[in-house]
Amino acid sequence: MWTDVVDLQDFYGTRLGAVAAHVIRGNIRDHWRDVRGKTVLGLGYTTPYLTQFEDEADRVMAFMPASQGVCHWPKGGPGKTSLVDETMLPLPDYSVDRVLLVHGLESSEYLRDMLREIWRVLTGDGRLLIVTPNRRGIWARIDKTPFGWGHPFSRSQIAQLLDDTLFVPMSTKRSLYVPPSQRATILQAAPAWERIGRRFFPTFAGVLTVEAGKQLYIPSTRKRASGIRRPGLANVPNVFQKDSPLREAIEEG
Repeated sequence: MWTDVVDLQDFYGTRLGAVAAHVIRGNIRDHWRDVRGKTVLGLGYTTPYLTQFEDEADRVMAFMPASQGVCHWPKGGPGKTSLVDETMLPLPDYSVDRVLLVHGLESSEYLRDMLREIWRVLTGDGRLLIVTPNRRGIWARIDKTPFGWGHPFSRSQIAQLLDDTLFVPMSTKRSLYVPPSQRATILQAAPAWERIGRRFFPTFAGVLTVEAGKQLYIPSTRKRASGIRRPGLANVPNVFQKDSPLREAIEEG
């Protein structure tokens, strides 16, 4: 089930939401260091993360699923958001270079259909970047933030899902080790939490960011035969062999 857009706005308006967005934005930029001349599409609730690409990419769009709701973005400028069905994106084939999916993988009730639709609109060398709660992280266990809603994933589960929908995982990064607390002392130490978590507790990150490319062919799962079977003659019963007494008796009778 998609989290309501009002709840998402409220979360990112808090200090905890701002810290989470700052940390994850850095991870996203580590994946996509240069989007000049690219068309970037955000699907889900991606506006806190798309701002960094506005002055760099050729075109930036934010699609918000109907079950989630839509809000205006960016503030003080022409709207770049659209309300859509995540399984029927209003875009032609091979029209987008980068797709950022946030608060989507864990929320969609039509997960594989959504991913196949993303595959359709991506260019041949396009990239999908998924931001989703880590199944082992503490953020997925506390429902006071949007990262505690829906279905969290492990790295291997995401890899299998991508493989099933004709994507190839390329790189995975982990972030959001700071506890989901509104206490100012904890949030001020967020950079330290990130450094310590990445070094000593990497599997317990709050969020996984997984980048994938399109698989442009369907691999054959048919195995080659280990050998060639040649036809052979079965043994002929003695009764039909030449010079058999029983055969001579049958022929005379």
